[in-house]
Amino acid sequence: MSEIDVNINSDALFAMQDLLQDQFLPTLEFCLTEFDRLYQDLENDFDSNLTEATRHAHSLKSNAAQFGADSLAQIARQLEHALSESNMALASELKTTLPAHISATKDAINRLV
Repeated sequence: MSEIDVNINSDALFAMQDLLQDQFLPTLEFCLTEFDRLYQDLENDFDSNLTEATRHAHSLKSNAAQFGADSLAQIARQLEHALSESNMALASELKTTLPAHISATKDAINRLV
């Protein structure tokens, strides 16, 4: 298995830490679980509700970017655009990369904090 190229913007992550102070860790924990929930919701709606699937990709993009998970946000952004353009082949390809990338992203963030 090849290594996943995860990019964490530590400046953004630590800016959130400075902003949230004692609420940072609980908020981060919630956000990291949201990555999984949003992926599962995306998976559930992917073949049946394009509007909802697109919304889940958008939310994943926003949550990832907010905590400096730049590479995850980029994949979610590309997925959101593919879905909005009904490019299901590309969307499906991107979707299959998400579980491993989410896991690697969570590991990378947890190593930093």
